[in-house]
Amino acid sequence: MSNSVSPRYLALDVFRGLTLALMIIVNTPGGESSYGPLEHAAWHGFTLTDLVFPSFLFVVGAAVSLSMKKFAGQGEAYFLQRVIKRGALIFLCGYLLYWFPFFNPDFTLAPISGTRVMGVLQRIGLCYLFAALIVRYGGLRGAAAFSVAALLGYWWMLASFGDYTLSGNAALKLDLAVLGAPHMYRGEGIAFDPEGILSTLPSIVNVLAGYAAAVWLQRKGPGVRTVATLVAAGVACLVLAYGWDALLPINKKLWTSSFVVCTVGWDLIILAVLVAVIDMAGARFGTYFFEVFGKNTLFIYLLADVAVIVLGRLHVGGDTLYRWLYQTVFLSWSSPYNASLLFAVAFMLACWLVAYAMDRRKIYIKL
Repeated sequence: MSNSVSPRYLALDVFRGLTLALMIIVNTPGGESSYGPLEHAAWHGFTLTDLVFPSFLFVVGAAVSLSMKKFAGQGEAYFLQRVIKRGALIFLCGYLLYWFPFFNPDFTLAPISGTRVMGVLQRIGLCYLFAALIVRYGGLRGAAAFSVAALLGYWWMLASFGDYTLSGNAALKLDLAVLGAPHMYRGEGIAFDPEGILSTLPSIVNVLAGYAAAVWLQRKGPGVRTVATLVAAGVACLVLAYGWDALLPINKKLWTSSFVVCTVGWDLIILAVLVAVIDMAGARFGTYFFEVFGKNTLFIYLLADVAVIVLGRLHVGGDTLYRWLYQTVFLSWSSPYNASLLFAVAFMLACWLVAYAMDRRKIYIKL
């Protein structure tokens, strides 16, 4: 998924790199104080940060549209081997990331009894795998049929087997039964995984939407009609999402069906703007910055997460290196909100330098 898109569709490369840059920024604030748009909605609601992960899945779908062309002339055994292997590797990387650094301070092997099973990369791996299978055997019609069934089916499951609260939702109940509390995320104060098993179902639709948008762009080419269609589809999704919100709240942590439609709507509009500005108007200023990120997307994401873990394990003066850098380099002269943002931007730029060095040496790591 790290292959560069043809320069004719540079907007897709920029979209992928922009999404990664934002993902790193929102994941690495220096302190507890962050500007509102850089925080997830507490429960129901929607912020800029809530759009980042769905957009990542959207651009994964765009990459699927390219890989499907490569698989077109291959047999079923080759196709299945490649997509299952890739999906499994991405899932495994996510799991190992939660187990990292694998050893306790006394060099004994860290137990896996409390290692989180699901997560961001795990969801990406699963969504990639199922989306690839759906479009291989069902095409765009199959993708559309699955999307409708998944969104309505997930709504029915949430409404039938629980409620829309943190402690009473159906997704939580399934994860507790299958995974167990020790293997779930605890950042919400209780064992609850925002990337759990059941909510993976509607998230596949984000990937399929990215696939459909990329196929449309490739077939029609960048033009006024293409942009207008993307914008119209995006606006229609937003109207549907905010109308649906009255019955099924837009909620990122539950990944509700209304949330999926909302994020797809915004992604279609963003893609349309990028196509108009970059592929049609020919604007190139600053595009290379995001292209660099787009060429090693998953590797740089892994690198960023590993770096955060390492900075949190190393200590300086009785504090973690992560917090020491934040307090010494940024908080010492700036307000908490600005210091937190500047730390996140600096961390993102450090990751970009690695991506830039890799691009200069033509090093592209694919999973």
